[in-house]
Amino acid sequence: MSTAAISLGHPADSAQVIGRTFRSSFVSDARPIIFVLDEDASVRESLEQLVLREGWRCETLASAQELLARLPGVVPNCLVVDTSVPGTNALDLQKRVAGEFSGTSVIFIAAQIDVGTTVKVMKAGAVGIFIKPLSNHALLASIQEALERSRVAIAREAEARALRDRYALLTTRERQVMALVVSGLLNKQIGGQLGISEVTVKAHRGQVMQKMKADSLAGLVRMAGRPGLASVAESEICR
Repeated sequence: MSTAAISLGHPADSAQVIGRTFRSSFVSDARPIIFVLDEDASVRESLEQLVLREGWRCETLASAQELLARLPGVVPNCLVVDTSVPGTNALDLQKRVAGEFSGTSVIFIAAQIDVGTTVKVMKAGAVGIFIKPLSNHALLASIQEALERSRVAIAREAEARALRDRYALLTTRERQVMALVVSGLLNKQIGGQLGISEVTVKAHRGQVMQKMKADSLAGLVRMAGRPGLASVAESEICR
């Protein structure tokens, strides 16, 4: 492992790293953005140069007030945040980012931080916490992991949105048929429950498969079980 460090006026061999530093390949059509929040201009400049050398985009910020207004929704991204910035509470920030920006991962850096806070922010979803002086290699590995998490979260949200859009095209009757199909009922049973003929059930079922772009019953069942769609689909059974 390389011991090269960002120039912060401290020897690299004293770097301490808390959290995971898993390195993974990251591929995206849009260049990822790394947001750096630190009061120290020299730290911001050093981190910016490190990020740019990796081919990513970088935006540097000096205050917490600017941060949340600038986060992108559909571009893989992560935050590198110094916990000492005024107005920045590590746990509150992590919770807010997790709640409002599911496609954004957070990495904290600090001159020092207590074990209790470390445990809390990691449980809340932070990728890692790094104690200054920083190791280039460890930090870049953590950024790679953060971007991979971001890419996966954004892809999942896009898929969920596409499923919701398809589901919105279904008529009320088609939604009822879909809910009963994925619950395991046969066409005859569905017809009896809805008071329609088996032929009509088959016609509705065909429309459901087409509109939802499902190539099999198993595929339709998987779609119906996805977060954001499952509760809506199940509610149709009660109508």
